This record gives sequence, structure tokens and C-alpha cells, in this order.
Amino acid sequence: MREIQTLIDNVEKYKNTLVQKRFDSKKNTVAYVMFKGQPRVLKWFVPGLKQNMDNEYNVLKKGVSDLAIPTPFERDTENNVLVMSYILGHNVCDVLNDSQLSFEEKEKVMHHLADWFIRFHSHFRTEQGFQIRGDATLRNFIQNKGHMYGVDFEESRNGKPIEDLATLCGSLLSTTPMFTDEKFDLCQIFLDAYRNQAAWGIGSMSAEISYALLERIQWRPADEELLRKYATRIRTKGLQIARHNF
Repeated sequence: MREIQTLIDNVEKYKNTLVQKRFDSKKNTVAYVMFKGQPRVLKWFVPGLKQNMDNEYNVLKKGVSDLAIPTPFERDTENNVLVMSYILGHNVCDVLNDSQLSFEEKEKVMHHLADWFIRFHSHFRTEQGFQIRGDATLRNFIQNKGHMYGVDFEESRNGKPIEDLATLCGSLLSTTPMFTDEKFDLCQIFLDAYRNQAAWGIGSMSAEISYALLERIQWRPADEELLRKYATRIRTKGLQIARHNF
């Protein structure tokens, strides 16, 4: 992964940028910086992923007026950089895995997530179908004083809402502590909240959540055996029965 300082040192327009924090990213270089005296996020796309940059920029530009997402300030096509607003808050993965946080507070977080997804799917819905956010993992959400924000939209594409929901559930179930009763309950709360508010159906979730867990093996190879066991159990028995030990 390239260091953001390489961009700052070698591109004139970023010379006076001060790095505040580097974010984890699977593919690109992302950092919270002071750019032209303002708090910003720089996302530096690797060569060959210009289409991903354009994709994310288009989602932000089209959605920022109605959705809780970053504001896009600049698309630097020469250097493959997006300049976006910085969202202060707590990563939702850390929030939901905080053992000191009450179940009631975590339940509120799941309702906020369901609300966010409904707004996103509704905003980008057309007569032809839905555009989904893609890569709908917990780490791509930030909570600030009860408000939920989504970030990272380079994998947004046409699809079905069930794909986003399954990815979110798979992310929740498979982060440490993995596959606890609490996490199964939180997944069900999330899905019920979405179903109760959405103006469209989502169908059966079991197979989609199973597939989402299998996809996570590439990022969690040490947990492959456990992920496969629960993926099989959820696919064959359903979400609620799969929670029981085996």
C-alpha cells in the first residue's frame, strides 16, 4: 500500500497538506488531513482503479443532498484522488463490539443502520431496479451523536437490497466476538427494522448471509473453518436456529 506522504511530497497541489490520521483500506490509500486549512479526507486510488474513483464520486455527488454521506469537494483525475469532507465520530464496528455498551444502545444502532440503508436504496431506486452501496461492512459506517453516516462507495453497483443487508449481517456476525447470541439478535433486529419500513420486499436472507460469510474468508483466512460451519448452518437451518451451539 502506498503512503499518503508519497502523494504529498510529489504533487505540488498537496505540498502543504498535513496528515492527521491514516485509515485502514483494502485497496487504496485513505487519510484524514488538513488540506488548504480545512479538515478533509484524501482517497488516493491505485492505478487501474480510476473507474472506482468515478463510481464513488458519482454516488457522493448524486446522494449528498439527501443522504448522510461525505461531501465530495474535488475529483482529481490527473492524480486519481478524491477530496471529501471528514466525518467525525466512532466506527460502527468498534461501537457494536464494545462490551461496555448496553444491548439497548446497540439495538438503537441497528435501527439507525436500517434507516440509513432504506434511505440509500430508496434514493437510488429507478424503474429498472436498485443501486446498492456495495461493501456494506460495519467499518464503512460512522456514528456521531446518534446520527449514522456511510462512507466508501467505490463498489456501489446495480443489485438487490438483500445483498447489502446480507453483507452487513455477515460483517456483524464475523467480527470479534464472533457468532454470539447477542449478534444473532442484533442481525434479526436490523432485518426486521428494514422489512417493517421498506416499501419493497427482500425475500429470504439465509442463503445470502451464508454467501456473505463465505466471502469474508478471503479477509479472515484464519477463521475459515468457523466461517464455513456457520455459513452452512445458516443456509440450511436459518438465522435463528443457527445461533445454537453445534
